[in-house]
Amino acid sequence: MDKHKVTLIPGDGIGPEISKAVQTVFAAAGAPVTWDVRTAGHTALASLGTALPEETLASIKATRLALKGPLTTDIGKGHRSINVTLRQTFDLYCNLRPVKKLAGVKSRYDNVDLVVFRENTEDLYAGIEHKVGKDAAESIKIITAAASLRIAEAAFHYAVTHGRRKVTAVHKANIMKLSDGLFLECARQTAANYPSIEYNEVIVDNLCMQLVIAPEKFDILLAPNLYGDIISDLCAGLVGGLGVVPGANIGADCSIFEAVHGTAPDIAGKNMANPIALLLSGVMLLNSIDARDIGTRVEQAISKVLSAGTTLTPDLGGSATTEDITAALIRNL
Repeated sequence: MDKHKVTLIPGDGIGPEISKAVQTVFAAAGAPVTWDVRTAGHTALASLGTALPEETLASIKATRLALKGPLTTDIGKGHRSINVTLRQTFDLYCNLRPVKKLAGVKSRYDNVDLVVFRENTEDLYAGIEHKVGKDAAESIKIITAAASLRIAEAAFHYAVTHGRRKVTAVHKANIMKLSDGLFLECARQTAANYPSIEYNEVIVDNLCMQLVIAPEKFDILLAPNLYGDIISDLCAGLVGGLGVVPGANIGADCSIFEAVHGTAPDIAGKNMANPIALLLSGVMLLNSIDARDIGTRVEQAISKVLSAGTTLTPDLGGSATTEDITAALIRNL
C-alpha cells in the first residue's frame, strides 16, 4: 500500500504526548503514513514569533492531509483562533463529529450513536466584529445559501452512504428568521433530493433539552457553525467527554483531523494524558485514505482496552499513564 504524507501538528500542552502515542500505535499497526511534523499555537509563538508559521501552512498545502493536537486559544485577547484560521484558509467547510458510546467508558447513557455535521466557515465565526463607541461591540452573523447547501449535502450524502436513517436540522429561525431561515430553506431543498432519509427540524434550545433526556432519538444533527460547536460538545458529554470523541474538518480537497479537547496544561508533561480522542481522529484519517482495515484494527484495539477497564488514564477513572495505555493498545492490535 502506498504511503501518504501527513502533516502532524502536535499542538500545545498535552498535544506532544498524545501525538507521540498516535505515532507509536500507527507504526505498530503498519499504518501507511509518513509524518511531516510542524508546529503551531503557543508552542510556535514562543519559538518562532508566530502562532501559525508559513512552513506549517505550506506543509498542509502540500499534503492536503493533517492530524492536529489541541492548540491554546486565548479568551478575549491574543491571536485569532488557529483552528478557525485553518478552517477558513483551506475551506474546510464540514466539521464532522461522530459521537458514540464506547464500552468501558462511564457515562449516563448507553445507546448514543449520532453524528454532528457543523457548517465550519461562516455564521458568527466569520469573525466580522467591531466596537460601537466605547461601551458596545457588534458581531455580524453571516449565513449564505452556498455554504448551507454544501453542508446539508454532506450530511445527507453521509446518511445514505453510512446507513443512517434521519437528519435533524438545528436552528433558531423563530427569532433569526432571515439567517437561520435561509439555512432551513437550504436543508429542506437538499432533503427533497433524499426521500429515503427522514428529515425534521428542531429549535436549538429545545434540542439541547431533548438530547439530555433521550439522545437515542437522534441520528445526524445538521447545524450552522455556532450551534454546531455547542451541541457537538454537549453530545460528547453524553458519552464520557471530549477525551473519547474524534473530530474532522473536511474540505473539497483537504482534511484536518483533530482532537477536540483542550490542551490540559495542568497535566502536560506528566505522562497522564488520554490519547484516545486523537487516535480515533487518526482512525478517521486512515478511513479517508482507504486504509480502513488498519483503522478497524486500531479501533478494535481501543475497544478491547477500554472494555477491559484495567488500563485507563485518570480522566477515564484509572491510574494508567499515557505510555501504559499506548503499550496496551499495541498489545491488542
